[in-house]
Parts: sequence; structure tokens; C-alpha cells
Amino acid sequence: MTEQNHAQIVFVYGALRSGTTAFRLMLDAHPDTANPGEYDFLFDHLRRDHTHATGWRVDLDALQSDRIFSSSGLTLPRQNVPLDGLDLIHAFFDQLRARAPEARVITLNVHRNGRRIHDALPDAKFIHLIRDPRDVARSSIPMGWAAHIYYGVDHWIETERDWGMISTLIQPENQFELRYESLFSDWETELKLVCDFLNVPWSPLMLTYHEHTSYAAPDPKLIEQWRQKCSTDALALLEGKVGDLMNARGYVCATTPRTPTRSERITLAANHKIYRWRFGTQAYGPVLFFGEKVSRRIGLRGVHRRITAQISDLHKHSLK
Repeated sequence: MTEQNHAQIVFVYGALRSGTTAFRLMLDAHPDTANPGEYDFLFDHLRRDHTHATGWRVDLDALQSDRIFSSSGLTLPRQNVPLDGLDLIHAFFDQLRARAPEARVITLNVHRNGRRIHDALPDAKFIHLIRDPRDVARSSIPMGWAAHIYYGVDHWIETERDWGMISTLIQPENQFELRYESLFSDWETELKLVCDFLNVPWSPLMLTYHEHTSYAAPDPKLIEQWRQKCSTDALALLEGKVGDLMNARGYVCATTPRTPTRSERITLAANHKIYRWRFGTQAYGPVLFFGEKVSRRIGLRGVHRRITAQISDLHKHSLK
């Protein structure tokens, strides 16, 4: 095996809507690094199992039903005995290395399972990409994930709590914090620091990713859009929910945080569910949207796999 096949795997860890896709494109434009996209599925289906040699197993049925895995192009190794969990993860890493033989570093975007990743790969390196939760929550609404920023911030909370658990366990030299606000206001300076962390030379090609993709160059106007686009009352509810964690991450509350009243909680929850159902049926059609939920719940794996494949195809056509 040649030296180029030993590219280091580094994880870009951050909440959805934190700029991870734009950052991926910047990394992918570097001649010595590659980033194939989102790889949460590698660890979504990894389970502790001390009957296996590595102490881990992969739920293969769940993995093969995962629409992101199905669209990744990765294949299960052909052998009579299924690989242990970590052996399978490393086999996938080798497939990614084979796709980018010139890369010295391969970065993978992940948004969850931080503790599981660290437990399975304790020497792994991480770039923690963090964005103001108010902007994350606001930008989650057009994605169909939430009707109100009160719920739109939930996945940010999950990601950041997970990061809080593992950041103290990761060696300082194996972690790098990158703020969306810094990246989008002075991306050349920040990307040079990223290159230092990855131990690759600086490449100005990272500044040209927008010339070859449908994504625009970083726009400082995208920073703190919540100030103009969120009402004071909506911000107060969000900050009442996430204020302590937000402050711990260096973002200062702009309101007097409060918790919703009982009637507000009922209204927020009802609107949230209605909005998500309406968005899902409009995006995928009622048959696919509800078919995915029903087939998953009652365990029709073959049907669920076909439905998720169709949903994945729709995703591909709707993404930039």
C-alpha cells in the first residue's frame, strides 16, 4: 500500500445549518484534502457489543436502509463472516481513501454521535464548527424541521451537549474550534489556521470553491440575521430554552429569557407537528412521507428501503 493510501481521517463536527456544507466545499477545493460530505450514518448504526472482537458491531439492516448510506456509494465488503463494527468502519475509510488517492487528509462531516465516535476512535481529530444558535434555529425553519425557532434550536442543543461531553476527553492537539462568524467574516485567515491544524500547506484554491459549485462565497451579511428576522418574543423563548449553553459557547442573550406558558407550549407543539407534516407531504407527497413513517414503525424493511431510496432521489434533485 502506498503512502497516499494512509490519508488521515478528521471529523468536522457541528450542528446542521452551521455552515458545514460551505466549509466542506472549501476543504474539498484544497489539493491535499478531500471531504465527501455527511457521514453520520457511519456511527448512527454502530453499537457496543462485547461479543465482537473490537467491542463494536454495526446494525447492517439499519445501515442498508439508511438513505444517506445508500447514496454514498460505499459497499459492504464481500465475505462470508460480517466484519466487526470497527473493522467495517475502517473498511469504509479505506474505500474513501481509494476515491481520493492524492489526499493527505480526508474530512468527514458529522452532526451527532460525538461520544460514540470518540469512544470508538479515541485518537480521532475534530474540527468543531459552531454557529450562533439563533441563526441555526432561524435557518432550520425553511428546511421543514420546525415551525418556530423554539423547536428549530433543538438539534443545535443536542450537538453542542454532545460536544461538551467529549471536548474535555479529546487531547487539545486533536481539536480545533472554528466559528461560523469568524469564517464568514475573514475566511482566508481562518482557513490558514485550519490548514495548520490539518498539517497541510495553505492553498488559495480554498477561496475559489464558489467558482465551481452552486454555493456563493461567504457573505458577512449572513452573520446575526436573527437580529432582523426574529421577533423579540420568539428570541426570549429560544434563549429561555438554550441560554445557559449559548452563553457557555460565547453567545450573549439579547433578551430577558423566559419559558413558554402552558397554553403557549400546547400551541407551539401543535403548530410544530402540523408544519412538519405539511412540509413533508408537499416535499415528498403523502404516499412517500407517511409510507416512510409507517414502514419504519411496523418493521417493513424492504418497503422502507425502497421508500427511503425514492426520498433520497428527491433530496438529490432539491439540493444545491
